[in-house]
Amino acid sequence: MSEERILILDFGSQVTQLIARRVREVHVYCEIHPCDVSDDFVRDFAPKGIILSGSHGSTYEDHELRAPQAVWEIGVPVLGICYGMQTMAAQLGGTVSWSDHQEFGYAEVRARGHTRLLQGIEDFQTPEGYGMLKVWMSHGDQVTALPPGFKLMASTASCPIAGMADEERGYYGVQFHPEVTHTLQGRALLRRFVHEICGCSGDWVMGDYVAEAVTRIREQVGAEEVILGLSGGVDSSVAAALIHRAIGDQLTCVFVDHGLLRLNEADMVMEMFAGKLHAKVLRVDASELFLRELAGVIDPEQKRKIIGRLFVDVFKAEAEKLKAARPGHRGVRFLAQGTIYPDVIESGGAKSKKAVTIKSHHNVGGLPEQLGLQLLEPLRELFKDEVRELGVVLGLPREMVYRHPFPGPGLGVRILGEVKKEYADLLRRADAIFIEELRASIDPESGESWYDLTSQAFAVFLPVKSVGVMGDGRTYDYVVALRAVQTSDFMTADWAELPYALLKKVSSRIINEVRGINRVTYDVSSKPPATIEWE
Repeated sequence: MSEERILILDFGSQVTQLIARRVREVHVYCEIHPCDVSDDFVRDFAPKGIILSGSHGSTYEDHELRAPQAVWEIGVPVLGICYGMQTMAAQLGGTVSWSDHQEFGYAEVRARGHTRLLQGIEDFQTPEGYGMLKVWMSHGDQVTALPPGFKLMASTASCPIAGMADEERGYYGVQFHPEVTHTLQGRALLRRFVHEICGCSGDWVMGDYVAEAVTRIREQVGAEEVILGLSGGVDSSVAAALIHRAIGDQLTCVFVDHGLLRLNEADMVMEMFAGKLHAKVLRVDASELFLRELAGVIDPEQKRKIIGRLFVDVFKAEAEKLKAARPGHRGVRFLAQGTIYPDVIESGGAKSKKAVTIKSHHNVGGLPEQLGLQLLEPLRELFKDEVRELGVVLGLPREMVYRHPFPGPGLGVRILGEVKKEYADLLRRADAIFIEELRASIDPESGESWYDLTSQAFAVFLPVKSVGVMGDGRTYDYVVALRAVQTSDFMTADWAELPYALLKKVSSRIINEVRGINRVTYDVSSKPPATIEWE
């Protein structure tokens, strides 16, 4: 473990983990811990610097949302982001107030004064020569009076104190979010803080993480056996490879065909893992069970919970079978999952336990006690791009590692409303056509396929019918929506501006080749305010 460490204190922001991702990008080790850790913990952690995250709370309403006193006593630089800046101000003698002009989304910030944090960092200059930053804001409160020793560092028209600094102590606060991609110079700002202000050299790389993770897995598992739910997606595949490196044949992968997979996916998964990687894989056809239990259910949260419960039931049954097949053996003791950071955050499961739940994930939150298995989640601290990097380091083939992510509930959350086999069959074929054309379409500027230029692309089944005309006849068939996004972290995303010619070809093929669909739409919503998946 690197001795150069950044401590990130989490006040409950939905994007706290992006701070960690940005810090790791510049090869500095960091850990996220709840904002209410003890003073002794802060001192024992011995950080080179501390970052205070954002929050949905208010400093004048939730008086428990405060940084430990040791943050201000151990003599290291501190960066407060959004709420982090507000609690810095409140705790050090400034004032925070509710604002009648809230800022959510794009803003332009003027850098004022010359501070070490922002020196030379700008997106453009005004005719008067003022340096400006294009940033992303998300706040209703704001600092209205600087603490003693601080000076103004940045402002907007509606937020006079959008940044503050006490350079003698190395304390900096910004009202905007440098961790999100919408703040164009955010990476430069965080790099400046951890490298130049905190003095970190940047000696932590993914290879170090592999060695650490393998050691942790071996220590946690010992001589016990592990069962892993293999979906064929990036997360479970990398988790399987990492765990297999650590414990070898102690790992058994269970591939559950829940009837909500993509076209021919079940056969491809078995060929890849059992055939090429020679892993221990059990294939379980539970499609009838899942579809039966989902009949009549339209609420997306209820669908996710049903699918999650059934996964647990199937895994438990398979674990019992493994135990029965080996009399006298204790059987499987661990259930491994490919849970990653965004799953944890959106389920309100961040370490601080203060985040607001956006949606449930079937592989987050632990297992029911009656399952009798302990949970093993070796990717829980990683983002999607880090998982892909880890997969490459582990030697997995590129086509596996860079495959678009697929949700654990599968097509169950891409069929709006009730899930039926008829709908799943139509969606499978439409989705396959979309992906096939994305792979075949090459962008002339980059020379890459549009599949590689998008981070996630899929079709969504809409449970409505529309009137159409085919030949001389009237049709009354279903509608699908195409969704393609571009993102580096899956916490924020922009819809992909696919060429019209590509969209036209995809639409034509789906309508002509998939009997039962007569209309195709394209989703142009970004995240936020939408999510990447529709449910």
